[in-house]
Amino acid sequence: MYKSIVRPLLFTVNPEKIHHVIVSVLKLGYKVPGLSNFLKWNYTVKSPLLEREFLGMKFNNPVGFAAGFDKDAEVYNPLSMFGFSYVEIGTVTPKSQPGNPKPRMFRLKADSGLINRMGFNNKGVENAVKNLKKPHKLIIGGNIGKNTSTPNENAVEDYHTTFSELYDHVDYFVVNVSCPNISNLAKLQDKDSLIEILKSLNERRQTKDKKKPILLKISPDLNTKQIDDVIELYYENLIDGIVATNTSITRDNLNESQDSVKKIGNGGLSGAPLTRKSTEVIRYISTKSDSKIPIIGVGGINSVDDAIDKIEAGATLLQVYTGFIYNGPGFVKKINKAILKKEKNSRD
Repeated sequence: MYKSIVRPLLFTVNPEKIHHVIVSVLKLGYKVPGLSNFLKWNYTVKSPLLEREFLGMKFNNPVGFAAGFDKDAEVYNPLSMFGFSYVEIGTVTPKSQPGNPKPRMFRLKADSGLINRMGFNNKGVENAVKNLKKPHKLIIGGNIGKNTSTPNENAVEDYHTTFSELYDHVDYFVVNVSCPNISNLAKLQDKDSLIEILKSLNERRQTKDKKKPILLKISPDLNTKQIDDVIELYYENLIDGIVATNTSITRDNLNESQDSVKKIGNGGLSGAPLTRKSTEVIRYISTKSDSKIPIIGVGGINSVDDAIDKIEAGATLLQVYTGFIYNGPGFVKKINKAILKKEKNSRD
């Protein structure tokens, strides 16, 4: 029903406009007496075999919602109604910013993909902290970035500020230096720049009573030398794990016409076109580190098989976003049922 009726109707509306509509509907729906419990009962798969220990945190299942949807920590509780065990909010920056000019989100229907150049649009860390004070049972990750107006030489201050303000309100952090939609941000992926940012965050963390994990979100467009540099950061105890991967600037092997894609212009590509690339990065990191580096697998999970492939490649946890949009509210349930079946079969 979702793919045949609901999705075609949703896709008649501009992607960013329908996003805001869905956020509003989620907020309202969560307040309807009994609806939250009914949806959780319908969409949540529960089993000890699905539970995962990851960097000292216990997840009810491996599937979370990736950063970029709940930018301002508005709907993490409503999203839990659809079976997610965790939600990553953000990207959050120190100050509120509008992001890039509109239109800035585009569907690639023939590819089950999206191109976006949102540009870290969010209401700032103070607003996120206010929203995160709501009671919740699911695990919350904080994806942090710098303001667009902040020059790279001062980026460490932005990451430090957001990290400090969010520390008591999220369970883990993801340092985002790999989004292709912020001018010159990719330069912060250079090892020297990363070391400066990560050292600052680790120094701040040492002043806290509780150590919360710091992960680095990386681009699928990194070469092996750059990935090796990221792996070294783990062995230098500057990060606790890796989120692989962010969106891509490549436009390879798309089914959409070249004219349509060219008309869209710049932006990060997500969804099914990213499946293989993201999985290959996960497998490389896992193999290179002898499966020692904790990995969250994200990028191109558009089917149950895609999810299983990422786990087999070396990911402990998964995140979806574009795949959820194309597959609908039952997608997390399908993934968890498939993982549970695989776990049961492996024990027979």
